[in-house]
Amino acid sequence: MDLQKTAQTMPTQSPVDASSEFARSLEDLLIEDVQELQNKISASPMPVELRKKVDKMMKRMVRMAKFGNYSSDYEQVAKYVDWVTAIPWTTLTKDSLDIDNAKRTLDANHYGMMPIKNRIVEYLSVMKLQAEKGMLQGIITDESSQMERLQGSSAHAPILCFVGLQGIGKTSMAKSIANAMGRKFVRVALGAIGDVRNLRGESRVNPDAEPGQIVKALVRSQTMNPLILLDEIDKVSGEGGLRSDIMAALLEILDPEQNATFSDHYVDYPINLSNVMFITTANNLGTLSTALLDRLDVIRFVSYSDEEKEVIARDYLLPKVLKATGLEPNQIEFSSDVWPMIIRPLGYDAGIRQLERNLTGLARKIARMIVEGRGTRFVINPGNVKEFMTSDITVV
Repeated sequence: MDLQKTAQTMPTQSPVDASSEFARSLEDLLIEDVQELQNKISASPMPVELRKKVDKMMKRMVRMAKFGNYSSDYEQVAKYVDWVTAIPWTTLTKDSLDIDNAKRTLDANHYGMMPIKNRIVEYLSVMKLQAEKGMLQGIITDESSQMERLQGSSAHAPILCFVGLQGIGKTSMAKSIANAMGRKFVRVALGAIGDVRNLRGESRVNPDAEPGQIVKALVRSQTMNPLILLDEIDKVSGEGGLRSDIMAALLEILDPEQNATFSDHYVDYPINLSNVMFITTANNLGTLSTALLDRLDVIRFVSYSDEEKEVIARDYLLPKVLKATGLEPNQIEFSSDVWPMIIRPLGYDAGIRQLERNLTGLARKIARMIVEGRGTRFVINPGNVKEFMTSDITVV
């Protein structure tokens, strides 16, 4: 009897009340999510016209959130807002225009290559003179001014194309240029790209749509004037139609007269690429379109001579290899007449990748011998070099 009275006095919740409470909590969550997106939009320095477009999308989301409706479009809108607010619309890094510092940086990382180094120093010299006269232009956020901006100055943004065999130092030179200028470095691999959407992005009507690699490079660098390396530009899709589409997209990206209003299909708003310094690399130029070649400042990387390789191996590669393997400089010594055997054990090689692998393998063997207690200091000479080279290489 007491149990029955207790049961009668306990509060009960009807299914209708539970459903209403769930709807209210869902509405609160939607409002919180929408407010978080609104905060991102408010904090972003995006252009005015794009802000109006995004605000219109958000107003629709706010209305739906207030009525407790969950839209299948919400995820797409949230993803779009995340991307457009991640673009550094007005952020520029300050270029280092110290010519002496640029020379030191380039010389510290690369031996020889004077034509390339001189080209970069000339470019920095022009920028320095422009800066002294107040000629350098920054980010323009006003759309009408942006459209009227004079383009086409090769001194403002040279499009360098490094052409040479594999392992010759094209990518590392681009990194050194970025360091010398104080710019962020981003590499975009173009090898085997078979869809222009990889560059231009995909329309956001598709559920899995994302921006293209150019916009992603800006987001990764968090600046509108990085140095973007378009690597292996000659290795895009081999199919004629696809190659034509990709070459046309690259033409817009690289042409100073067009890239101030680059169109990414996902962002769907003109993006100013005129402050970006582009460098492209290729093994040969046979597959590039004539129109694209006309926009490129081609710099050819010649093969290293054996004399140059000896300097590179001794002064550039060896310190890096010793650091990577944990060896001290006083633990290994090379006689002057042993370098030709290390440089060319398998015949002629245009680049230095095999040379670096040879030195790395040699350093690993010495590291093992030190750990096993077979010595603390080793001298490499023509008489014992075969003992330290890897087994698949026969020293001649």
